[in-house]
Formats: sequence, C-alpha cells, structure tokens
Amino acid sequence: MKLITNIMTDFARFGALMVIILLTFVIAYLFEKIAKIKQGDNTRVLDVRKLAIIGVFSAIAFGLMLFEFPLPFAPSFYEFDFSDIPALIGGFAAGPLAAVMIEFIKVLMNLIFQGTNTAFVGEIANFVVGAAFVLPATIIYRFKKTRKTAFLGCLCGALCITVTGSLLNAYFLLPTFAAMWGSGIDTFIGMGAEINPAINNLLTFCLFAVAPFNLLKGVVDSIVTFLVYKKLSPILKHGFNKPAQNNNKKEA
Repeated sequence: MKLITNIMTDFARFGALMVIILLTFVIAYLFEKIAKIKQGDNTRVLDVRKLAIIGVFSAIAFGLMLFEFPLPFAPSFYEFDFSDIPALIGGFAAGPLAAVMIEFIKVLMNLIFQGTNTAFVGEIANFVVGAAFVLPATIIYRFKKTRKTAFLGCLCGALCITVTGSLLNAYFLLPTFAAMWGSGIDTFIGMGAEINPAINNLLTFCLFAVAPFNLLKGVVDSIVTFLVYKKLSPILKHGFNKPAQNNNKKEA
C-alpha cells in the first residue's frame, strides 16, 4: 500500500505516461491505415491470422522477458533481455499496430504471471521504451518493404529507444523510484559511479549508463531480427499477404 500511495502522489507523471501509451496505439493504428490506403488495400487492419500471430509472438516475447541479465557498464537493476525481438519481427510482418500490441501483451502477461515489485512503474517503462524501439522501425518498413528500409527503420528505432530511455529515466523512473524507496537520486548515481567513475550526476548517469544500455539493446535486437526474419519471412508473408500480391522488390 505504501508503494501505491507514493505513486498516487506523483499522479501527473503517471497520467502523462498513460497519455503516451494511448498515443502509441493511436499512432500505430493511423499509420497502418494510411499505409493500407496508399497501397489500395481494403482489408481489415487486424484479421484473424494477424491476431493469431500476435498471440504467438506475444507468448514468445513473454518467455524471453523471463531471461534477464545485467550488463557490466550499468547498475544491476538494469537488466538486458531479448523480448523486443518478437515484437519487431511481428511488426515487420504485420505492421506497427501488431508490434505495439505484442509489446503491450508481453508486459500484461508478465504482470499476470510474475506480478510486480515496482508498483507497475517498471512495467509501464518497459512498454514505453519497447514501443519507442519497434514503432518507428515498423512504420518505416511498413511503407516500403526492402532491406534498406528495414535497416533505416532499425537505425531509427535504436536511436529512439536510446533517447526515450534516457529521458524516461531522468524525468520519471529515477525520481519515482527514489520517492518510492525513500532514497535520493544520489543513491542511484552512486551505484553508477562504482562502475564508472565518470558518472557523478544525473546527466552523466544517463549518458554513460542508460544511453549505452538502450543503444546496445536496440543494435543487438536489430541484428538478431535481421538474421531471424530473413528465414521466417516466407512463412510470415504467406500468413499475412494475399497470394495474388507479388512484390518484386527484395524484402528483408
């Protein structure tokens, strides 16, 4: 109850994040509709096959979320996992809305089966940061499915997750955790300084710990997706595209 009480005192920040989450779904839906209109596709944004694949990739993402490990250049409470990869693959195959839905369902499943020890703060942040990665990547790829746009999309996604993760930590996560646990932000900065002496304030903490962590996550997830999606692409295309459609451009 104490955690919930502390969170409610910071209602404005949580309200802003709720708006961001809602906007994420709206943006994904709008770009999917725009892409369909531009391509003369009158099918539904989400058909039965897409929903089935979303379910499968959400389950895979949830499974990968269970295998977390720290990185040597960041405090141990930052744990690396590969759960954004299924969302990116699903988004490449089914569009940006599918990617965002996979991110959301993954976090929801984790809450249901694992619970939360951060009073939903970590879970909300996980969704926002994950969506910041997969949404721009899948939007770019959705309009022109080539290896070049897949690369540009992943590059944009990696930059977005780096910036979003840093801002989210500086203005929401670290202040909220500090309030919840009754400690100052200096406690987290001290943990970072033990690993990297260059960390001495919030700015350097984000520059030398948070930003590299998220950038590495974006790059690694992108590389793995490129390797895996190329092999899965024929199966995913058969599941999501009309048989009559034939795209002569080389897809990722």
